[in-house]
Amino acid sequence: MTAPLARRLGTADAVTVGLAAMIGAGVFSALGPAAAAAGAGLLPALAIAALIAYCNATSTLRLALRYPTSGGAYVYGRERLGPLWGNLAGWCFVLGKTASCAAMALTVGQYLWPDHARPVAVAAVLGLTTLTYFGVHRGAKLARVIVTIVLVCLVALGVLALTTGAPQADRLVPHSSTGVLTAAALLFFAFAGYARIATLGEEVRDPRRTLTRAVPLALAIALAVYTLLAVAALATVGAAGLAASPAPLRTVLEVTPLREFGWVISILGAVAALGALLALVLGVSRTAFAMARDGNLPRPLAAVHPRHQVPHRAEVVVGLLAATAAATLDLREAIGLSSFGVLLYYAVANAAAWTLEPEFRPARWIPIAGLVGCVLLAGVLIWGGGAW
Repeated sequence: MTAPLARRLGTADAVTVGLAAMIGAGVFSALGPAAAAAGAGLLPALAIAALIAYCNATSTLRLALRYPTSGGAYVYGRERLGPLWGNLAGWCFVLGKTASCAAMALTVGQYLWPDHARPVAVAAVLGLTTLTYFGVHRGAKLARVIVTIVLVCLVALGVLALTTGAPQADRLVPHSSTGVLTAAALLFFAFAGYARIATLGEEVRDPRRTLTRAVPLALAIALAVYTLLAVAALATVGAAGLAASPAPLRTVLEVTPLREFGWVISILGAVAALGALLALVLGVSRTAFAMARDGNLPRPLAAVHPRHQVPHRAEVVVGLLAATAAATLDLREAIGLSSFGVLLYYAVANAAAWTLEPEFRPARWIPIAGLVGCVLLAGVLIWGGGAW
């Protein structure tokens, strides 16, 4: 029997791990493609994505309260639906989110040193894997610093743009519904970080109290920041300007008096992507640890470091796989590989939440809406061109 993981994380740590994943994964990369898909329908698309994310978050939270152990929907699927569905969720999460690690690492490289993005990406993965090897509490502390800096700067950018960037309210009015679901599918992944909180369930203090507060709080903060930035970007730059820009937030800054400080956005994007990468390494390694503990991955990966009390072998393997993906895939391929795995993972989580006992089960419509939403967005990504 393997040793238990140390319960060191409080509510603030859990919130910042989730926020680091959501903010870094979404706001610097999703607004442009979403605007290209939906135009001024960006705001309705954000609302759809947020609703599905809320359903997924609620289902995940109730499942995490019932099963406060590492593994996320891998554990939930096995316990509620059977080994096949749990294994499906686990493999989808590990494979999809390993690709997400590569995507975030490549984002770091493109922001910091575009001509040498791949070496920077590989170095970022290996560096953060080394950090988490020496203790999850150190990783959570770094995530708190990163997410605080990023949130303050993003809120300041949104307010600055709305007050000095000559916003036009008519740019916020959608003229058609074309592309809204595709944009919602793209924006959905900007909310996926709350799952990282649930996968750390075995390492949080007082799981019922901590998870009940952390999951909805992280989701609400992310939604507020995304809404502020989407409104500011549409009102000042317009959908066409966002769609044409490789760096949408830098374009927003250019309409303000601080336009000469565009380099700040580049640094901020790299820092946010590093925060997302850190949270991803933590979450994927914990799911791999849980699968190895059950014999669905090689059992040596279930080892816990005797001093640092982290699943060190799982972290090393995940880090090496992510570094290999960053060295061989481009950003679009990495995101496409990740997308389907994430949606299938949440589909299993919602199906599992439907079967919970009454004292844990959410309102019946929540897991149904989450499951249907995941399947719908997966279909859009396949046939609507959203993933490629």
